Amino acid sequence: MEQTPWYSIADIARLDTPALVIYPERVRQNIASLVRSIDSVDRLRPHVKTSKSREASQLLMDAGIRKLKCATIAEAEMLASIGAPDVLLAYQPNEAKMHRLLSLIKAYPETIFSCLVDNVTTAHQLSELAVGAGVVVPVYIDLNVGMNRTGMVPGEAVLTLYTELSSLPGIRPMGLHAYDGHLRDPDLAVRTAQCDTAFWPVKLLSDTIAARGLGKPILVVGGSPTFPIHAKRPDVECSPGTFIYWDKGYQSTLAEQPFLPAGMVVTRVISLPDATKVCLDVGHKSIAAEGELSQRITFLNAPELNAIGQSEEHLVVEAGEGHSYKVGDVLYGLPHHICPTVALYERAYTVENGALSGEWRTVSRDRVISI
Repeated sequence: MEQTPWYSIADIARLDTPALVIYPERVRQNIASLVRSIDSVDRLRPHVKTSKSREASQLLMDAGIRKLKCATIAEAEMLASIGAPDVLLAYQPNEAKMHRLLSLIKAYPETIFSCLVDNVTTAHQLSELAVGAGVVVPVYIDLNVGMNRTGMVPGEAVLTLYTELSSLPGIRPMGLHAYDGHLRDPDLAVRTAQCDTAFWPVKLLSDTIAARGLGKPILVVGGSPTFPIHAKRPDVECSPGTFIYWDKGYQSTLAEQPFLPAGMVVTRVISLPDATKVCLDVGHKSIAAEGELSQRITFLNAPELNAIGQSEEHLVVEAGEGHSYKVGDVLYGLPHHICPTVALYERAYTVENGALSGEWRTVSRDRVISI
C-alpha cells in the first residue's frame, strides 16, 4: 500500500493558491533537534527572521529558549509581545530606528532589548538619545568576519570603540557580534576550517577586552551553516535561523544537519500553453525571486519539472512530451530560500495530521506593528 507523502493535504480543495503552508509538528522536531545539538539551551539565541510569526517564536520559548535575535523593530516588537525576555536587534539603528527602539524599551519593560553598533558616531547618538529617554541600552559591536556588508574588521579599532562605549552614559557594551553567513561550503571539514579561521580574531579580541578589565564580553556568533561548529565552543551564543523551517538550499548544501523541511509553497496548474509546457500560479510574488530560475522552487511531487519562465503571477515549466498534468493539479513546492519567501505572505496555513488546521500570521513582515 502506497504511503501518503508527509506534505500531502487531504482537504486541499479548501486551500486557495499560491499558499504558504507550515507543518507545526516538523517545526517542533526542528526545535528539538536544535536543543539536542548544543550542551545548554542558554547558549541558543535563534534568529526569528525566517518565521516572522508569534506562533513559531512561541514554540522556541516553549522549548526553554529565552534569548532571541531579530533584524527589524517589528520583529523585536513581535517578540516582546509574547514575553520574550531577551531580544537582540542584530542591526545598527539609524536615528529613526533609535527612537523606535527606545519606545519599545519603554513599552515593554519586562524585555531586555539590545542592538548593534560599529562606529563611534552612532554610539554617541544612541547614548545621547538614551540618556534623554532615561534608559541604558545594551549594545554589541558588530564585527565584519568576511560578509563585507557591516561591522568592523577585528583589530585595535574595535578595542578602542569598546573602551569608549564603556564610558558613554546611555549605553552599556555587552559583547561582540560576528555573523559568518558567507561560509557555506558543502564539505563540513572545509567549512569548519574556514569558520575557525574567521573566529580566531574574535576570540583574541574577547580575551583582550577581558584582560583590559572591561568584563568578559558575550560572543554572539554564526548562523545555520556554521551552527554545528560554533555549538562546540563553550563560551559563545549561537544564532541559527533557517533551521526552524529549513529549505531546499540548505538541505542540499548542509547535509550534516538534521533539520526537516517544515514550510512549503503550494501551487496549482492554471494553464497548458502547449503540448510540453505547464503554467503554475507561483510567480515572483509567491517565491523568493533570487538566484537562478531553475533553483527557486523544487516540486516534491513533480521533481522532473524544469522552470523556463517566471513573471509576477506565473511560473512556466517544461514537462516534456506526453505529460499527464491537468489544469487544477496541485504541486507542493520546497523553496530554495525560505526566509524571503515567507516574507511574501501575510499568513501561513498550518497543516496537522494531514489536514488544514489554522493559520499563523506573518505579523512582522510589516515594517511597523504599533511602534
